[in-house]
Amino acid sequence: MSTRRKLVAGNWKMNGSLVANEALVAGLVAGLGEVACDVMVCPPFPYLAQLRSLLAATPIGLGAQTLSEHPVGAFTGEVEAGMLRELGCRYVLVGHSERRSLFGETDAAVAAKFVAAQGAGLVPVLCVGETLAEREAGLTEQVVSRQLQAVLDLAGFAAFTSALVAYEPVWAIGTGRTASPQQAQAVHAHIRGLLAAGNEAVAAGVSILYGGSVKPQNALELFGQEDIDGGLIGGASLVADDFLAICRAAN
Repeated sequence: MSTRRKLVAGNWKMNGSLVANEALVAGLVAGLGEVACDVMVCPPFPYLAQLRSLLAATPIGLGAQTLSEHPVGAFTGEVEAGMLRELGCRYVLVGHSERRSLFGETDAAVAAKFVAAQGAGLVPVLCVGETLAEREAGLTEQVVSRQLQAVLDLAGFAAFTSALVAYEPVWAIGTGRTASPQQAQAVHAHIRGLLAAGNEAVAAGVSILYGGSVKPQNALELFGQEDIDGGLIGGASLVADDFLAICRAAN
């Protein structure tokens, strides 16, 4: 089992309200004394200011769900990396599967977002993963390698000393299906191997998270795998007791 520090992330997707956010954070803070892992939450853009205030005196980190690859300027509806930093964000998701599939983000765009995030002092959480059709065609490693290589080509291996990677099989997100611990471990080991080919120290130090219907019932076995360093949690992060149970499993 890996001795690297666990990190559990909460991706709220397009959920939340001012009242619900306050109650959820209160529940998380009340239970954090029981866990010893790093925790961050990634709410929708409109709630970043509220969450900055709610989290100010807590160890919970604040992150955003995406960002623009462009600098400030005529990009209506986009959010620039420096704006997120100014609002107190430390992390930002880059290349989440829903951004790739629903909004057409290419590997090149994801790589540019990764670089933009680091340029503003944010820690990017690079999301990679395959669809069900790609897995069934035996293309999992090829797809993940392509997505990771696009970032390596633009940012280099050293960039991953201040980044996280999240493997999220698209077929296991919000479907109730979960990759078996062995399936997840195999892809995590593949990712670490790709990084090790260029820089062994970076590969040993980077945290690789699993995101794919992680629940209290399966978290312990998933996090017990050698190369799984934590989770990118979606739906379960909206229920304080469930999220805290997952955090405890990551200890």
